[in-house]
Amino acid sequence: MAEDIGPGDVTSSLTVGEGARGRGRIVAKADGVLAGVTAAAEVLRLACDGDVEFSAASADANHVAPDHVVLEFEGNARGLLAGERTALNLLCHLSGIATLTARFVAAVEGTGAKVLDTRKTTPGLRVMEKHAVVMGGGVNHRFALYDAVLVKENHLAFGTSLAEALAARPRGMPAIVEAEDMDEFRSARTAGADVVMLDEFTPEQVAAARAERGDDAVPLLEVSGGISLDTIRPYAEAGADRISIGALTHSAPALDLSMRLEPVPH
Repeated sequence: MAEDIGPGDVTSSLTVGEGARGRGRIVAKADGVLAGVTAAAEVLRLACDGDVEFSAASADANHVAPDHVVLEFEGNARGLLAGERTALNLLCHLSGIATLTARFVAAVEGTGAKVLDTRKTTPGLRVMEKHAVVMGGGVNHRFALYDAVLVKENHLAFGTSLAEALAARPRGMPAIVEAEDMDEFRSARTAGADVVMLDEFTPEQVAAARAERGDDAVPLLEVSGGISLDTIRPYAEAGADRISIGALTHSAPALDLSMRLEPVPH
């Protein structure tokens, strides 16, 4: 809000009386799944210095269709205009993430595979973006660098033993290890990985890893690397337990929503 409003909304101060009141609503213009409704309402509340009342609000995770009313409110007109863009930016972006996530979740329905996000988030918005993934039916991966071990080839390039690294991790902290072929899958499994991330595997390779793991519950098999709506189902059917998709947060198109305002008669 500080970024958008700065020292003041010049246009609204020139065109709208100081005491004018407005009535408005945020309306869906496309099918989708909501996320960020509370954040949008808080933006409007702050922009109006608390001088706003909400008469209707949809909930995060609700499915919407065109003309569905997401939020309905009345308050200080200058404040509503000042908060409009920031409120919509958050709501459209987060709902876009929830909508895309829901599509991926629907694509693997019945397989038991879970759809996960990644750390490929917008700096400063990770909490909100990961919340949006959950609203779409997905599952959060590790939140940041401090809450799980995730060993990739760049880490092992410095010569540390994988087994020694995993043995030294904090008690109870999950360990995820990337594997680019079956030999690396076996090494990660032997080293005690809780999850093996099968990077750029084919569905056939995933099936082979699942067969080799057998009925063991550990390690979980996670698939990553360029998974799309067109390709996700075969990976789930091949036996992947988890499928992580960076596109959920870095490439989700915004859900089309609009905010309509009108003056409240004196």
